[in-house]
Amino acid sequence: MGEFELINRYFAAASCAQGGEGVVLGIGDDCALLSLPPGEQLAVSTDTLVAGVHFPAICDPYLLGQRSLAVAASDLAAMGATPIAFTLALTLPDVGPDWLAAFAEGLSKMAHRCHISLIGGDTTRGPLSINVTVFGRVPAGQALRRSGARPGDLLCVGAPLGNAAGALPLVLGEREAPAELAEPLLSHFWSPMPQLSLGLMLRGRATAALDISDGLLADCGHIAKASGVALEVNLAQVPVSAALQAFLGQEAAQWAALTGGDDYVLAFTLPPEALSALQSAVAVHVIGRVLEGQGVTLRDPQGQDITPVQRGYQHFRETP
Repeated sequence: MGEFELINRYFAAASCAQGGEGVVLGIGDDCALLSLPPGEQLAVSTDTLVAGVHFPAICDPYLLGQRSLAVAASDLAAMGATPIAFTLALTLPDVGPDWLAAFAEGLSKMAHRCHISLIGGDTTRGPLSINVTVFGRVPAGQALRRSGARPGDLLCVGAPLGNAAGALPLVLGEREAPAELAEPLLSHFWSPMPQLSLGLMLRGRATAALDISDGLLADCGHIAKASGVALEVNLAQVPVSAALQAFLGQEAAQWAALTGGDDYVLAFTLPPEALSALQSAVAVHVIGRVLEGQGVTLRDPQGQDITPVQRGYQHFRETP
């Protein structure tokens, strides 16, 4: 099967590639064309997933298709952007019709859940790698950023943390668990749902925001640095799911929530007076506060500093 036949059969014909609001021209020309309403800005983000690094080389392609788009669309949620479209660059070691059909089906399912359209991309031969670029729109001046946190703000997250990190030994076949424990953890790893609605609600409310991909403590460090403030996280307030606690035990579940990656949950800072109105519409967990200073501090229930040296995942770590 040639490159263009592959694109036409599995992606151009997919339900998620049939256009949508803001898409003037999709797959078929040298470029796609997007249209923005007056007064709105284009939000753009790219994510790359590599076999053996971000997912097992042998895995369910249907689930991989969902995950590939979800992790990229989560960046739109972090900016408070409304999704418009995405492109897909797919590097494949070989062309397997069954694999491609399942991958495209999973991709389309997540695209419909996120209300986002496939508008183009590229395919080539090589080690399995998936690159997704997402496009969204946001009113000028209203995008959520990492740099606005202020002393006195609350530090919040939009859902329990650590489920994907807890799922990793299940994904890698290192452990087994009863279905009632395994399924919610595996679902979060393979099909994380970007918090797009929450991102829209945070416009005009949150002072800073990002999505948690490399671990809560590590990613909070980005807000602290960009905003020139200190963030204090209270261990007892960090939410974890019942399934994660039952699978790992309470202490291990807490550390998975603090340092595990792949949550794709929003972390944000919020003025105290904005909390009540937001909590009336959506679940929000207050886990700490913004202070004068720099860096991120973790405190136990007695108020002691228990900040770990290892705070999250890094692709390129300096060696001594």
